[in-house]
Amino acid sequence: MPEREASRRQRLHDLVLALLSQQEFELLDDDNSGSSAAAQGNPAGWLERNRRVVRRYQALVRSAATLDALVEQEAREHPSPHQL
Repeated sequence: MPEREASRRQRLHDLVLALLSQQEFELLDDDNSGSSAAAQGNPAGWLERNRRVVRRYQALVRSAATLDALVEQEAREHPSPHQL
C-alpha cells in the first residue's frame, strides 16, 4: 500500500474513532435475543434494528471521509509554512 494511501486510511480511522466517541452507538445483535423489545422473539425486528445500526455506522464513515476530503482540500488551497 503506498504511503499516501496508508496515511489517508489512518486519518479516516482516526476520524471515525473521534466521531464514534462523540456518539452513543449501539452494537449489532448476533441473534434475535437482542435487548430491545422489538427484537425479542421477532426476527424481522432484529433484522431491522441491525439495518438501522449499520446505516448509522455507514453515515459516520461517510462523514469521516467528507471531513478528510475537506481537510485535504483546505491544505492544498492554504498550505502551512512548513509544507512549502
